[in-house]
Order: sequence, then C-alpha cells, then structure tokens
Amino acid sequence: MYVHDAAALPESPIPGIAHLTLASHGDGLESLSVWKQTIAPGLGTPPHRHDCEEVVVVLGGCGELRIGGRQLRFSAGSTLVLPAGKDHQIVNTGAAPLEMVATFSATPVATFTPAGETLELPWRS
Repeated sequence: MYVHDAAALPESPIPGIAHLTLASHGDGLESLSVWKQTIAPGLGTPPHRHDCEEVVVVLGGCGELRIGGRQLRFSAGSTLVLPAGKDHQIVNTGAAPLEMVATFSATPVATFTPAGETLELPWRS
C-alpha cells in the first residue's frame, strides 16, 4: 500500500500507550518501520532495547529518556537518537500527553527486555 489514512489504521493500546504502526514489512518495506505513539502523563514504556537503530521525533509534550544510567529531559521539537542494542525507557514527565513518531532501521522491529528476553508487543511491528 502506498497511502495510509492514519484514522483508518487499527490502534492498539497498552496501558497508557496508544500506538499506530504507520508503515512496516506488512506494507512492503524491507528495512524500515514507522510508529506513532502517545504516552499518558506519568506513564512510560517498559525498559527495553531493539536490535536496530531508532530515531524518535517528539511532536508534543515532554518527558525523560532513561538510557545508559542517565536521565535526559526532552520536549516537543526534540529528537531522540537511540543506537541499536542500547537499553532505554521513555517516560512522560509532563501534564499533557507525550506524542512521538519513531522510525526504525528494521522491519519487523524486534524488542527485548534488558535481560535479553523477547518483549512481545500487542501491535504489528
């Protein structure tokens, strides 16, 4: 498929996270995935890592990137650059929803816990 209407894509929420897979291997891509996520105030992703690179563009809200023993604050307009294999967590520290678009250098996107176990996600990756 070449054109998606985001309003028509299935949304797959997990507690505090609304997720849309905008493009992936199911759309004929071989090495790229694009996700849109909204994280509710006070919540965040579980600590995890991917075996591919990830770039997150923050569209709205503010938060904290926990990576490499550091806690880095960010806000709308920030870009988070996440190397492959690096454990990280994204937490909404603000009062408004945290809105982001993430691009991955792989499809499907494999996700792992810090212990290296596969983290099954409830959406198409």
